Amino acid sequence: MGRKGRREPKADRYTIATGEAELLRDADRDNGWVLCVGGVPQSYVDLTDPTYLDFEYMRLMGDVVDCLGLEHEAFDAVHIGGAACTLPRYIAATRPGSRQVVLEPDGQLVQLVREQLPVKDVPGLKIRIVDGRAGIAALDDEADDLVVLDAYTEASMPVELATQEFAYDVVRVLRPGGVYLINVADGFRLPFARRMAATVRSVFRHTLVLAEPGVLRGRRFGNLIIAASRAPLPTRELTRKAAGGLVQARLIEGDGLTAFTAGAAPMHDGEEIEAPVPPPQVFGRP
Repeated sequence: MGRKGRREPKADRYTIATGEAELLRDADRDNGWVLCVGGVPQSYVDLTDPTYLDFEYMRLMGDVVDCLGLEHEAFDAVHIGGAACTLPRYIAATRPGSRQVVLEPDGQLVQLVREQLPVKDVPGLKIRIVDGRAGIAALDDEADDLVVLDAYTEASMPVELATQEFAYDVVRVLRPGGVYLINVADGFRLPFARRMAATVRSVFRHTLVLAEPGVLRGRRFGNLIIAASRAPLPTRELTRKAAGGLVQARLIEGDGLTAFTAGAAPMHDGEEIEAPVPPPQVFGRP
């Protein structure tokens, strides 16, 4: 049953600026909902338990958040890409007092989420209808502790968010100990993910990659999490979490990351870049 006084979301298809979104109820979990865009699952939210992270890559992102700073310490965070605001809800619940801004260019998607998966009760959260480049450019220097890039048009990252020039704007916005957290999807041999890691590493002194071992070896399409900072990252704690958590993942940094990015050049504005598209079978699409 839903929370008393709250209208239940409606499982249905909805028109948004970028095409079609669909809300699906989780048959196995009360108050669990999946938001799909263009047939691709974009977000999972539990409306009564925002600390529940269903998608494996989101659990890894949550692990990174958990390891940053002091436990329950509030953050100033900006999220590039909103969808159903899964990670902002998680941060609001686990780090009370955090101030967060979501940058989402699809106004109709924002309205859908506000109406069906309400965010008005998430303390400290604001949503701005703006694309990632423009939204980050409008922020002050050293304004945030965390910048999260989890932006996809259906299943592909907008390539203008993958470049070195954009990463330099992110580092401008971050405070000296701030962290840049990225979800990147790639497949066979990981050509895009390797270049993405090389791009971020060319800007941030400390960089690591987290992924399920099969994905990290480029054997199947999946998500990789990149975390970067000008300050040292909590690699020991994250390595332990990655090895012992529900999501079995591997962490690479230092020499391992050097080998991972060998031969991969940073990406730049004006370059012709092709973001990977998952094979149809990944999401059961025709």
